[in-house]
Amino acid sequence: MDQQGGWLVRASMAGVTALLLSGASLRAQTCEATFVKNGNAITGLKFTATQSIAELSKADAINQLRGLVLARGYDVLAAEPEAGNMLLEQPQSVNRRSFQIIATATTDGPLATVQMRANLRAGVMAKQEDVRTEMCGILAGIKGGSAGVVAANEGKTATGAGAPPTEMSAQMLADRVSKERDKDVNEIPLRYKDRSFTLSGSVKSVDRDGDTYRVLFDIMSWEEKAVRLPGDSQLKTDIVCVLAPGQSVYALTLKRKANVKLTGTFLDYREAPIPSVMWLSGCKPAT
Repeated sequence: MDQQGGWLVRASMAGVTALLLSGASLRAQTCEATFVKNGNAITGLKFTATQSIAELSKADAINQLRGLVLARGYDVLAAEPEAGNMLLEQPQSVNRRSFQIIATATTDGPLATVQMRANLRAGVMAKQEDVRTEMCGILAGIKGGSAGVVAANEGKTATGAGAPPTEMSAQMLADRVSKERDKDVNEIPLRYKDRSFTLSGSVKSVDRDGDTYRVLFDIMSWEEKAVRLPGDSQLKTDIVCVLAPGQSVYALTLKRKANVKLTGTFLDYREAPIPSVMWLSGCKPAT
């Protein structure tokens, strides 16, 4: 081998080594090390976490992430895998307000970098440690290589059906949906598709429809509320729970104003006529 050829080999090997070290450095940086907190509870907290995964496309990264967050009970509002973007939301519960997370995936050769940015509204509190554990726990589930392709295909068709029910009062859900209608009614079916709830409240009526029974929760309108908070919607949303087969005996024992706790899955949302109505199906008494 001549001197020039030897130099070319050494230069080539140096380039490969540098590339491998660069990729190894990115992969070695833990999600926890990338975690950043900005803002404050008054103006709105913002959290960012990043994870790099080898042998992964951005489309597969987003599809995997979709499956991971749905399994944890998040709502996926929009996903564009080929563009490497997704908008998700941690839903509101009895002791937690909802907030949105923007996920992005970029690639540099065979290396994908996935970032999650949580934007909390002003006045919403969250412990930095809890958010870091949650976000990095999600990102840790993303896989590369052939396992990543399999996981991406599963995530692409995943639904929220396997997530645990969100527990709240029927009044709280009704008020939430009314606010969401004021902002963008088109997001409501996307947000709640396949989502399960355990709702507590009082019975306004029990109606028979063929072989099924449906429970209408007693929901206060804006005018009936003793306390009206800024930002509350003046529109009303009714919540109807269609009882599952085999619940006829239970239905016939229910009385008006009885307190109930029912678990069901989102079926439909109807904007008109007023009031708007959210329907849950397969409802059973919560144990």
